[in-house]
Amino acid sequence: MSQSVSFKSKQNKLAANLFVPKDFDENKQYAAITVAHPGGGVKEQTAGMYAEKLSEAGYVTVVYDASHQGESEGEPKYLEDPYARTEDVRASVDFLTTLDFVDNDRIAALGVCAGGGYTVAAAQTDRRIKSLATVSMVDIGSLFREGIDRVVPVEDQLGFLKQISDQRTAEANGGEVGMGGYVPEELDDSMPENSTMYQGHDYYLTDRGCHKNAPNKMVLRSFTEIGSFAPYAYIDPLLTQPFLTIAGSDADTRYFSVETVENAAGDNNEFFEIKGASHVDLYDKEEYVSQVLPKLESFFSENV
Repeated sequence: MSQSVSFKSKQNKLAANLFVPKDFDENKQYAAITVAHPGGGVKEQTAGMYAEKLSEAGYVTVVYDASHQGESEGEPKYLEDPYARTEDVRASVDFLTTLDFVDNDRIAALGVCAGGGYTVAAAQTDRRIKSLATVSMVDIGSLFREGIDRVVPVEDQLGFLKQISDQRTAEANGGEVGMGGYVPEELDDSMPENSTMYQGHDYYLTDRGCHKNAPNKMVLRSFTEIGSFAPYAYIDPLLTQPFLTIAGSDADTRYFSVETVENAAGDNNEFFEIKGASHVDLYDKEEYVSQVLPKLESFFSENV
């Protein structure tokens, strides 16, 4: 069962969906999980699927459109602000604590793709998050700055940031807001079919996963917000909660999960690999999601 709700993240009102278990009793208290969506996504896509499935396992779950995204407030629209998105995770925990049927000592977090990185960033300082899990996690700062496998030279990074800085100057002087996208609008033969960019196009821009509130738009000035974002800088010593990260064996982003588990400070960290899966396969493909969900349910049952 679900209902539309909203809550504030700083000045922005966020649109959210709240899921409760099938035999929900408002006089009882439940463990709760907040779920963060990928960059460029919305609550109706993969994050919403995971929120709904986890509610069927007995949890109260909330999934929301991030600040500047989907039906949520935030100007300019389609700004990917990693600091706002990290605060959104904390604000969703704030919201859960206001619900009488949520046990405030049993709140966990789940993030998908960039939402995983934001969840890791939030959990380091928000000790109300008792455990956290990620699916196909990425560090969006590294990904957008250095590219997959960190192959983009520093001089190229600086050159691109100079272009974005010039774009901000143009906008400040009356120019049009510069826009880009998260995934390519068109595919070409140079993209491996199992790459995140190729499969991201297939998920976000076809009937497979597209949604009217996720139009593959990002304000270019987002790169000045993202460029220095480093969500894993303090995972040792601050990320001490039980931590599960799930990634596909064939995902080109797999290394983010491996490195984070190796470096997190806690003594209950686990990397769980889905054989044969790519990054985007874990968003919706039944053969892989059917392996992810039991692992998430087992982890949360033991750690929240």
